[in-house]
This record gives sequence, C-alpha cells and structure tokens, in this order.
Amino acid sequence: MDVILLERVAKLGQMGDVVSVKEGYARNYLLPQRKALRANDNNIKSFEAQKAQLEARNLETKKEAEDLAARLNGQQFIVIRSASDSGALYGSVTTRDAADSATEAGFSLDRKQVALSRPIKDLGLHIVHVRLHPEVEVDIELNVARSPEEAELQASGKSIQDLAAEAEAAADFEIAELFDEIGSAANDDDDERGEEPAGASEDGSDEEA
Repeated sequence: MDVILLERVAKLGQMGDVVSVKEGYARNYLLPQRKALRANDNNIKSFEAQKAQLEARNLETKKEAEDLAARLNGQQFIVIRSASDSGALYGSVTTRDAADSATEAGFSLDRKQVALSRPIKDLGLHIVHVRLHPEVEVDIELNVARSPEEAELQASGKSIQDLAAEAEAAADFEIAELFDEIGSAANDDDDERGEEPAGASEDGSDEEA
C-alpha cells in the first residue's frame, strides 16, 4: 500500500514522502496513529494544502521535545520491585513502569514514547530508549531494586552480585565471631576451674594422701 507520511517515520522517510508499506502495517499503525494517509489524489492534494501548517506544528512539537530531552537525557529513575536473592524479578518492569517513574519525578512521559526490546526481568541498572518526537530521542536509566537503600547502593556502582557477596561475607564473619566468643568463654571456664590447687581442702590445709 502507498501512503504519504505526515511526519518522519524511522526507516521509512520524512514528512511528505510517498512510500510503499505492507497493508497490515499501514492499517494497524501508520493510519490509526495519524502518521500517514493513503496516497490517493485527494489526500495528496489535502497534504499539499496543509503542508506549511503541518511543518510549523512539527517544528513546535520538536522544539518542545528538545527542551524535554535536554532535561531528561541520562536521568536515573528508581523502580522498586520484589525479587529473588539471585536478582530475578517476580514479574517484570514494562514501558508503563518506566513512563510512570519518570512522570512521578516531574517529567511528562507517555508509555508509547518508551522503547523496550523486551520487558526488564532482573534487578540492576537498565538503559531505556525514549522517543520524544520522530526526530528527538534520548536514553534514561532505570534503577530496579528491592528497596531505596539497595537502589542507592546500585547507583554507586555495586551490582546485585556484589551486594549478595557482601551479605554472605558479613554473615560468615558474624558466625566466626560467635564461635570465637564461645571458644573464649570455654577457655575462661577452664581457667577458673584450674585456679584451685588440686588436693586442697576447704580450710586451706592439704589433705593426706
């Protein structure tokens, strides 16, 4: 199917280009999203009549997107989720979660602007691509953790594996200290019992052999 693009579409063309696409792609995406029109004579004439207005609107929305991009690019947002000790999430982080975390932080973001090749299913730091405009794209980072404290540690550069190793080392250290204390207490008891000379009576006199 031939369509005329109403805005720049990645891998297809610029506004005003007439391109051939699969009918399903046009019907399910380009046409309902108002990104293109069927390339018939009436629509082409209509586009030419509105071209200046469309270009002006595009420049305005592009400028707004660039302003947002300057503030949003490289920002990190925390997403708290339950997960196993190995770091696997009980569920996943989706485009809606990414958009909501940015919006809660004061950035107006729609889930349709977030591009995830697959849902996020592990704790850690994840780079997420955001399309603010057909010509403006940025990257944000999602800090997926089980608690704000864990998120802070991950932000400092520690992975879930590092945190698990530290927790295990701390547990081993506590166990070793406990055994040391038990051993010290046992030695103290032996020392106390050894202070009284063998064969001494209660009155202090030596007992006869």
